[in-house]
Amino acid sequence: MAAVTTMNEGRPTAAWGAVLSMALCVAMLIASEFMPVSLLTPMAAGLNATEGQTGQAISVSGLFAIAASMLVTTVAGRLDRKWVLVAMTALMLLSLVLVAAAPNFAMLMLGRALLGICIGGFWALATAVIMRLVPAADMPRALALMYGGQAIAAAFAAPIGSYFGGLLGWRAVFWMLVPIVAVNLAWHVVSLPSLPARGRQDFRGMIGLLARPHFRLGLIAAMLSWGSAFTMFTYLRPFLEQVTGADVAVLSMLLLLLGCAGFAGTWGAGRFFTGSIAPWLRLPALVMGGCTLGLLLLGSSVVAAGMFLAIWGAMNTAMSVIWMTWMSRTVDDAPEAAGSLMVAAIQASILLGAVLGGILLDSLSIAATFAGSVALAAVAVLLIGGGRSLLKPN
Repeated sequence: MAAVTTMNEGRPTAAWGAVLSMALCVAMLIASEFMPVSLLTPMAAGLNATEGQTGQAISVSGLFAIAASMLVTTVAGRLDRKWVLVAMTALMLLSLVLVAAAPNFAMLMLGRALLGICIGGFWALATAVIMRLVPAADMPRALALMYGGQAIAAAFAAPIGSYFGGLLGWRAVFWMLVPIVAVNLAWHVVSLPSLPARGRQDFRGMIGLLARPHFRLGLIAAMLSWGSAFTMFTYLRPFLEQVTGADVAVLSMLLLLLGCAGFAGTWGAGRFFTGSIAPWLRLPALVMGGCTLGLLLLGSSVVAAGMFLAIWGAMNTAMSVIWMTWMSRTVDDAPEAAGSLMVAAIQASILLGAVLGGILLDSLSIAATFAGSVALAAVAVLLIGGGRSLLKPN
C-alpha cells in the first residue's frame, strides 16, 4: 500500500509497505553509522590513524546529525516530507561511496559528515511520519517494526562487516552497502505517500517544548542512557580483542550474538510496552550499564562476554522503542519539533560518548572507557527514578 487508506466501515488502515521501506532505511542507517565499530582496527591501520582517532568517524557523524535534526523541520519548510526522506536517503548513498573510496582520513570525515546529515534529518521526521502512516492504536507495532530494521542491522552488519573486512578489506564492506541503499531509495519513491508539511516549524516550537519540565528531564535522561551505551559500544572491538582475546572468527560470532539478541528486544518492545511507559524508562540504563560492569569484571571469559553482550543487545533495540514511545505520548501535539530535539539529544550523547571513550582509551585504557560508560548509566538510573516525573502532567 502506498498510502493510508480507509476501509469500507471507515476505520483507517496502515500503509505497511511504506513502514517496511522506512524499516529498511533504518537498517541501512544503523549499518552505515556503526560499521566502523566492527572495522575500527583495520580502518585505523589503513588510514594511518589511532583507534581513538578513527572512533571519531562516529562522533563526526553525530555532530552533523545534531545540526541536521535541529534544522530539517525549519529548512524543509512546507516541502513534502516524502521527498525530504528521499533526499536524506540519497545523501546516505553518496556518503557510502565517499567512505569506501576515501584516500585519506579527511575524505573519510567528509563522507561521515554527509551521513550525519542523513541520520539527523531522517530520525527527526521518522516518528512524526510513522504517526501519519498508521492509526494511533498501531503505533507501538509500527515503531517496533521500524526499529526491527535496527535489530537486523545490529544482528548482521557488525559480524558481516568484521568477517568480510578480514576477508576482502574494510572498503569492500562499505561498497557492499551501496546497491542496497540504491534499492531502498527507489522503494521510498514508490511506497511513501505524499506527506505535505502540517504547518511551518520554527525554533520557537522547540523552545516551547524545552520549557516543559517533564520533557526537558526526559531529554537529559535519554542523553545519559545513550551516552552510556555508546561510550561502550563504539570501542567494543578493542575490548574484545584486548581483554577477551577474540580473534576475527570469535569477534564475528560475538557481534552476531549481540545483534541477534536485538530481535528479542524488538519483539518484546512491540508487545510489552503498551501500558504505562514510566516503569520502563530506567530499564535500558540499568540493564545495559549492568552488562558493561559485568564485562569489566568477567570479560576475559568468552562465555561470560557472550552472555552479557546478548542481554545488552536485546536491551539496545528495546531502548529506542521505549524512548520513542515515551516521546509520542508525551508530546503528541508537536511530534516534528519533539523529534528534532530528541534526535539532537541522542546524537549529542553518541558524539560525547565516542569522544569520551576515545580520550579514555588513548590516555588510560579500555577498562577506563567501560568504567566511564557504567558511571553514565548510574547517573541516568538515579535521574529517572520511578519515571513519573518524565510523564505529561494530567
